[in-house]
Amino acid sequence: MCLTDIKEYFKQYRKSTFKSITSDNGSEFASLSELESTYLSIYYAHPYSSYERGTNENHNGQIREFLPKGKSINTVKKSTIRKIESCLNQKIRRKLGYRTPAELFLLRVD
Repeated sequence: MCLTDIKEYFKQYRKSTFKSITSDNGSEFASLSELESTYLSIYYAHPYSSYERGTNENHNGQIREFLPKGKSINTVKKSTIRKIESCLNQKIRRKLGYRTPAELFLLRVD
């Protein structure tokens, strides 16, 4: 999702879905600060401090169950990515009170 898509999303749903975003310091997040004052709080993890983004690192590990490290996502079919996305969004998580991400997302946007 590019920054324009994120801005459009927040125009529709406002702050009801996300209160903050925590990112690393990669160049792909350079424009993320444009969202901060209008839509939500932005936090940046310190370099080499993956523990500051524990949930994200856990999620990356779950993705790696489907796509081994080193495999370019550019070589993966969109249909495969959608299947992975669906599988992960339907996975029950203790951190979410034994609900799925899809369940909670629908509760927030309905």
